[in-house]
Amino acid sequence: MSEQNGKGIFVAGVVVGGMLGALGALLAAPRTGKDTRDILKKTAQALPELTEDLTTTLQLKADQLSESGKRNWEETLTRLKESLAAGIEATQLEKPTPKPTIPDSVSESTSRHLS
Repeated sequence: MSEQNGKGIFVAGVVVGGMLGALGALLAAPRTGKDTRDILKKTAQALPELTEDLTTTLQLKADQLSESGKRNWEETLTRLKESLAAGIEATQLEKPTPKPTIPDSVSESTSRHLS
């Protein structure tokens, strides 16, 4: 789960880093103003497609993470239910130790002697 999320973040970082690096290279490159404007225009035209690709990738990763979390939650809930059932069963199987009973004849004679 964590590995898949890390890959998505890595891909997003590569795309954003690439875009920033390309912009820096364009601004620092020794080109005429017209050439630089043409390149910037083409880059700007490509941005919506890049943004859509990045959004799609991030959405897929979010869906995968959500499904993984849901699966983990369901597994945890199942284990918890099984543990509770086992605990209830164990307490029901455990027989309480009977309390010693005092016969009525002994308790009557004891009370007479104590009075």
